This record gives sequence, structure tokens and C-alpha cells, in this order.
Amino acid sequence: MKKNLSLFLGLLCVLVAGAQPDRWQQKVKYTMNIDMDVQTNKYKGTQKLEYWNNSPDTLDRVFFHLYWNAFQPGSMMDARSLRQGSVVMRQDRNGNDIGDWDARVRDRISNLKPDEIGYENVTSIKMDGRAQKTKLHETILEVQLDKPIAPKSKAVFDMTWDAQVPLQVRRSGRDNPQTGVRYTMTQWYPKLVEYDYNGWHPNPYIAREFYGVWGDYDVTINIEKSYILGGTGYLQNPNSIGYGYEAKGAKVTRPAGAKLSWRFVAPNVHDFAWAADPQFKHISRDIANGPTIHVLYKNESNDARQEAAWKEIADAAVAVYPFIRTNFGAYPWQQYSFIHGGDGGMEYPMSTMLSGPSLGTAFHEWMHTWYQGLMGTDEAQYAWMDEGFTEYATNLVEEFYRKEVLQKRLAGNPAEQRKSDSLVAAALPLYHAPNYNSYFGLVKSGREEPLTTHADHFNTNFAYSIASYSKGNVFLEQLGYIVGAPVRDRILLEYYKQWRFKHPNVHDFVRLSEKVSSMELDWYQEYFVASTKTIDYGIDSLWEAGGATQIRLRRIGQMPMPMDVKVTFKDGTSEWHYVPMYLQFGEKPAEKGQEGRKVYESWKWTHPTYNINTAKRLTDIVSVEIDPSQRMADVERRNNKLELKW
Repeated sequence: MKKNLSLFLGLLCVLVAGAQPDRWQQKVKYTMNIDMDVQTNKYKGTQKLEYWNNSPDTLDRVFFHLYWNAFQPGSMMDARSLRQGSVVMRQDRNGNDIGDWDARVRDRISNLKPDEIGYENVTSIKMDGRAQKTKLHETILEVQLDKPIAPKSKAVFDMTWDAQVPLQVRRSGRDNPQTGVRYTMTQWYPKLVEYDYNGWHPNPYIAREFYGVWGDYDVTINIEKSYILGGTGYLQNPNSIGYGYEAKGAKVTRPAGAKLSWRFVAPNVHDFAWAADPQFKHISRDIANGPTIHVLYKNESNDARQEAAWKEIADAAVAVYPFIRTNFGAYPWQQYSFIHGGDGGMEYPMSTMLSGPSLGTAFHEWMHTWYQGLMGTDEAQYAWMDEGFTEYATNLVEEFYRKEVLQKRLAGNPAEQRKSDSLVAAALPLYHAPNYNSYFGLVKSGREEPLTTHADHFNTNFAYSIASYSKGNVFLEQLGYIVGAPVRDRILLEYYKQWRFKHPNVHDFVRLSEKVSSMELDWYQEYFVASTKTIDYGIDSLWEAGGATQIRLRRIGQMPMPMDVKVTFKDGTSEWHYVPMYLQFGEKPAEKGQEGRKVYESWKWTHPTYNINTAKRLTDIVSVEIDPSQRMADVERRNNKLELKW
């Protein structure tokens, strides 16, 4: 195993170094040892943190996240949740007000008792052997350095801390009544805040997203012997642990004592998460030319449907990985774990927490690997580049699974498979349409805010969720409308090749898209990301002149776009007309089915109307339609198609 791991690390370094933009990155190496007391739900930890300041800046202080301090009455997370609950969104059938709650949090933090709260208490911290002064800002610990860290130099921090695992409220915690899982250990240790080209990012834990420093983790967890663990990293002592991790045919020899020491190593990740329960079941699958898939779940009642659903996740991961690799790039680590825990679905490097065996959620969380685990974009600033891109990729994976697995399975033996497959299929939405509809609903609500809004500062949870997930999804699908779907697909693969492990931002993605498409796209970022201006085009009028037909298009909304227009005739034939938008300074290649299209001069965004024409007579036309693919996020589609009934 050590030989394989060394080879993997070498290949990973080559992948990271090759064909990528030159942007400096800070680097960390965590060596942690924790001792868990499952009776008191507390643990003590030690941490050695090696920190490479690869920036051109001198650092006179550093910051650490202490996420669990949010789970205390009166915390910022508590106050924010209570405030959102007072924002009335609508009324239920009985006329009761429905607030903008995150249903998982509500007022639960306010009601936590002393033995139910969470905390992380740093008892000592040294830099290069010298004690340092600290200042606590609730979920952020500021360390005021006695000696600055110079550019291109390294510092070593030694820390001790103790912590209490909070009752499950949000993402992490213990004794979740929904899952029955004892411990979901996420955001669980003092984690160094990221410092990048924009400086420090000491975001307090309010409820939203995360940002972390790339590095290596060596984590030893001492816990009562009956507990089974899953999480980030490679287990280094599988034959003295067992529980399904041991090598095939190996004899498991556990050391004496009441506890086991689980040692995990994780290379080049920006976080480390784990979960533990005495009743976890552990299954695994090996993917050819891919990772080993681990699934750890709890099924106390031995429900056959639950058992089948968890196994479906393991088998589905094997089935969809070749599609993922081809379309989004290879998974660069050797393992991935789907773990029962948390309060829905939440992604972490090399693992995810799932509150239940939802296949759609499992796909979504795994696809976060490509847009959170590999890109490591600052999610607080660009949540939509993580959630939205992930949602887009998930839709494609779901569609592949539906067609290539479920439909074929049903066709092969429908009598036996229909009932179980209907449960799986029900969890998979129909491609991108639900995200478009959610975005349209947000626009009509009047609560939309620009995608540039910091994740913690959206006025409503409602606006944040739809913006980051649905509008982010629409951004990519609509990009395919602008540059052509095959070009958009090349952009995503090039994004993977050039920007993994680099913390890209929206400017990086748009600039890469410009290079691949040979178009100018800053206008797309300006309108669709930085504003809430909307798209609305309509067919204004048709008339005949000199035996040919003129068609006038009108821009009603404030956001300009290129136009695909299809004209269909009585004889069943059709014509495609393409009008580039002035600011893009280019045109997309004809897509499948649009061969022979007529291309026009670009439509200047200052002009509200534009005329196209066909040599056919007006009475030959049966319909004119703007964007039959409906990839353009036109907020009023009723005026996009005109049907002529002669």
C-alpha cells in the first residue's frame, strides 16, 4: 500500500503542476491526534501545523476557524437564524406565517443546554516553540504573532485544544434523531483560515459555505473499540482495525485496550471530515481505473428497502464514474466515501455526509468533488460556482444513470425491478428544467439579489438557495446556448485541467471561456452574475415585402443575448437564423440540426429591435420561434413563439 500511495502522490504532483495558471497558493500540513470520550461527548486534541507562506506578503497574524463555537445560545448563527425566522415569506393553508427559516436550525441553538452546546477551546498555541497571544472572536481565533512570517518561509504551530461535540443542529454534531448516527465530525478542529491574493478570509460561521488551504493531513483518532469510522483520507492501519477495511484475506489483529487508534492520511485536500457509529455497516466497491467506493450506513431496523437503497448508491457510483471521468475529468484520489450522517447532504474532500440513501443527493455531493474538492473556490464569495456548477453536472449524471442504467434494467426485467427502481427514479429530477423554473420563480418573487452577494449576506435563505443552486446551474447551461454546447463542454474540461487546486474565481472562469470559445464574454458576467437584469425577447411582427417575409424581433428585458430563431413552413421544412450579440465579438458554431443556418450582422445592444428575413412568402410560414431549445433564460417565454394558423 505504501508503494501505491507514493506512486499516487507523485502522479498527483504532476497533475497539479501541469498546464495550469501560475498563482501562488499557501500550503499546510496537519498532524493531529485526538482522544474521544464517547461517554461525555468530549475530546482532547493536539495539532502540529506546518504552514508555508508562499505569498509575497509578510504576515503578522494568522486566524483559525473554531466552527463549533457557533452552537451556543446567542451566537451569530443563532441570531441570524432567529432573524430569518421573523422574515415572513408566505402563509400556509391555515393562514399561519411561514418564516425564512433554515428548518434544520430554526431556534434550536437558543434552546441548547450546557451539555448540548458545541465548543472548541484552544488551551495553548506556539509558533516555532514560542507561546503566542490570541484573541477570540467567537468562531474565529486571531493569533497575534510575536514574529512575522516572511514571504516564502515556513512556520510551525503547535496547538492543544479540547472540544465538546454539539447536539446535531447544522451539518455536524451528535445523536441526530433523523439518522440515529452518534457522531458527524465535520468542521470539528481548529482550521487555519485561507490567505490568498485578496488577503485573509476570516468568515465567521453563520450557516453557509467554506474556504480552506490546500495541504496534507495525518490524523489519528482514538475512540472506543466498538465504533466504526469513515471519512477523508486513506486508513493507514486497516489490518489492525478491520470492520471491512482490512486487506482481502488478511487476519485482523486489534491491539489490547478499550480504544482503537484510527490513522488516516489525506494528500492535497482542504479539509478533513469523519463520522462514527458502533452500528455502521460498511460496504465497498472497486472501480476499474477509478477509486474505491466506501459506503457506511446505519440500518437499525434492518429494513430491506433501506439496505437496497444504500447498496444502490455504491453500485451507481461504479456505473456513472466512466461518464464523469469523460465529461468532467478523472477523480484524482484513490477512495471516496458516502457516509450516513449530517442533516441532508454535505460534501467534504474524499467523502460526503448523507442523512439518507437518496441517490440524487449522493450524485450531487460526489460531483462537489469537481467544483469544491478540486477547485476549492471561495464559496463565501462564489457559492454559485460550487453549488450551481455541481447542480449542472449532477443533472447530466442523473440523466446518464436514468437512461443507461434504470431504463435498461426495467427493459430487461420490469416485473421484478419496477418497484425498487421507481423509488430511485423519483429522486432524480428531469434534467435542467427545475432549475430554470426555480430561477424564474425567484425573479418573479422580487427577492433576487446578484450572484456577487456574499453567501452570508443574502437577505433571505430563499434568495441564496435559488441563486447559488439554480441560477448557477442556468449560468452553465445558458453558456452552452451562447458559445455552443460542444464548446461549453470543452470549457469545463479545460477548467478542470487548468484550475484544479488553484482556487479559481469568476474572472478566471470567464477568461478561460473566452479563450476556448474565441468570444468576448465579460458582458455575460456583468449582466448575469453582477446584476439582476433579466432576459426577455419577443416576436414583434411579420410582414411580406417583394415576395419575401420580414420578421422583427424585439428586446424587452434589459439583458442582451444572441438569437437562435427557427422558422417552420407548411411543407414541414424549417430554417435556422442566427443573430450574434454585438458585445460577444464572435459567433458560435452551428449546433447539431442547425446546419445551413443564416448568420446575420451582430445585434447592437443599444437597439431594441432587429429584423431577420426569409425568402419564403408569409403564407408559407406556420411558426417562428426564438430559442426552441429553451436554454436562454427568457423570463417570459409566451412571446417567444408565434404560430400562424392559415
